[in-house]
Amino acid sequence: MMKRTCLLTLTLNEGQKYSKIHMERPIAIFDSGMGGLTVVKEIHSLMPGKNIIYLGDTARVPYGTKSSDVIKGYAKQITKFLSTFNPWVVVVACHTVSSLALNFLKRNFPQLYFIDVVTPSVDESISITKNYRIGVIGTPATISSGKYQKLIKNANPGIKVFSQPCPLFVPLVEEGWIKGDVPEIIAKKYLSGLINKKIDTIILGCTHYPILKKVIQNVLGRDINLIDASEVTGLKVKTFFEKKNMLKYEVEKSPVLYFTDVTKDHKKIINFFWKNHKLTVRRITLENHV
Repeated sequence: MMKRTCLLTLTLNEGQKYSKIHMERPIAIFDSGMGGLTVVKEIHSLMPGKNIIYLGDTARVPYGTKSSDVIKGYAKQITKFLSTFNPWVVVVACHTVSSLALNFLKRNFPQLYFIDVVTPSVDESISITKNYRIGVIGTPATISSGKYQKLIKNANPGIKVFSQPCPLFVPLVEEGWIKGDVPEIIAKKYLSGLINKKIDTIILGCTHYPILKKVIQNVLGRDINLIDASEVTGLKVKTFFEKKNMLKYEVEKSPVLYFTDVTKDHKKIINFFWKNHKLTVRRITLENHV
């Protein structure tokens, strides 16, 4: 049986001294569903000795078709739960929440330090584009927010931005349909218009999308750069700990994964990321975190 990790005992109790758990504080990560595991995997590979807690709101996915108020409410519930672990940082591994609710979370949880997935993705896309034509794919809510377009234009008004919502990509991932003809047919339907725009760089504006990276790359062609938010966000989190001089050697720890629902398809996706790891996977309800 796997030894229970100290992540499960991090909740601050009244009167508990901060100094006793100072070095046990985790990195907290959340997403609307399974897609945020791409970020968990990347951060764990860069810093295997850090405690990581993840919450995927699989019972209420997708977020990208919901209203801004509903998304903010969900994000607040999740952050309230994660805050009980006293995390060093909260990684908002959801492009929809990062686009629509990040400032809302910062106002409501001023004691927490947030890292989003949108900002590092934008920075990377600007740094590597050669012809100043960038594409963005994401959920309907992310695309309609205009967050990516605004940040890119503010940084470089000369860049042309072309966006495309891809609402079926998230359900494909959540259902485990990540290979075969179906995802390729859907990808061709969504992405053909972007190909015609002669873009050289495209931002995968949802943490579910890297799970379909091979399909997307095959449809777009090898000449188009894909910006994977999990990679650039992982580096940003690592930089956060480097600045605090907290990257000393530590024994590898397995992430602890919380989900609001766990199905057979979800277990298939978890196994896709951690075939050789014994993970702590727990189901949780968020009704008390309002």
